[in-house]
Amino acid sequence: MTTTQQADITRTSSEAVAVLGANGHTGRFVVAELLRRGLKPIAIGRSAERLAEAGFAERGVECREAAIEDDAALDRALAGAAAVINCAGPFMDTADAAVRAALRAGIHYLDVTAEQPSVQATFDRHEAAARKAGVVVIPAMGFYGGLADLLVAALMDEWQHADTVEIRVALDSWLPTKGTRVTGEKNRAQRLAVSGGQLGPVHQPPAEKVAVLPAPFGRQTFVELPFSEVPLIAGHIRTNELHTFLSTTALRDVRDPSTPSPQAIDETGRSAQRFAVEVIVTQGELCRRSLAQGQDIYAVTAPIICEAVQRILSGEIRETGAKPPAAIFHAASFLSALGSDLSVEALETSDVQKVHP
Repeated sequence: MTTTQQADITRTSSEAVAVLGANGHTGRFVVAELLRRGLKPIAIGRSAERLAEAGFAERGVECREAAIEDDAALDRALAGAAAVINCAGPFMDTADAAVRAALRAGIHYLDVTAEQPSVQATFDRHEAAARKAGVVVIPAMGFYGGLADLLVAALMDEWQHADTVEIRVALDSWLPTKGTRVTGEKNRAQRLAVSGGQLGPVHQPPAEKVAVLPAPFGRQTFVELPFSEVPLIAGHIRTNELHTFLSTTALRDVRDPSTPSPQAIDETGRSAQRFAVEVIVTQGELCRRSLAQGQDIYAVTAPIICEAVQRILSGEIRETGAKPPAAIFHAASFLSALGSDLSVEALETSDVQKVHP
């Protein structure tokens, strides 16, 4: 490690990172991950009582009370932070106010939204202001959204365009958090994909397909159901087709009101859930594939977004502004850094017909 690299790490660890919605399910994972990385989290929530219940003070984490809709309180809560991570959904309700607060403070902003309208609104409303302020604004820097964007960009490598991009998300179960359920109830916007080079509504009824993935998944049926990765990828990658499919097992769980919330199986709070994300990109007769696997979609969001914050604070970025993750970071390097939390395997396939019969 060079003297410069050591200085960057020391400087980064001394800078505070605010976490909105810190006492929520994902927020707690994010606070714990910031601490693990030697960063200084500031836990922010609308209820001092719930922040206390989360046990942050016992770990030396500063807690601040603020409601998203209270600009003055939010400004006070962000004082002294170098970046803010927004875990307080639904993001259609919170992202705009949180980004505006970050811009007033002159600090970086990231969130974990899976909501397409929230991502697009963040880009449309805040790109110019973020670039002018010299800060980074990244929506959807989590399992849904950012992970697929990075996987696609790493596969594209030197390709300037793709004929097709296909993403398949398999979950062996989906035990949704309260936040996931609230967002699902409120988010009634049309889901968008790219067809014929144009961003537009997913065709109805949604397409279905069958694919075989490694254990524990095996043969899976998927239905087209895009999340926040679509506006991210479409924002910087040229492709004729861009479609995301979710396993019907996961869809059945999340749509069932009787499905319980996630249950921790270890001291970190992770559930037993396993996930796999297969990405396929084609150009002419050439095809590239990769497969990412791991445990607990909520828990893995924490190392993804905290790696992003750490890189931003240490200056490992390509540009500023409101941008998709892969426009800010070097995708392959970023994914490699997640090795202890995420397994990413390149699958050698050169014949398009092998994956698109």
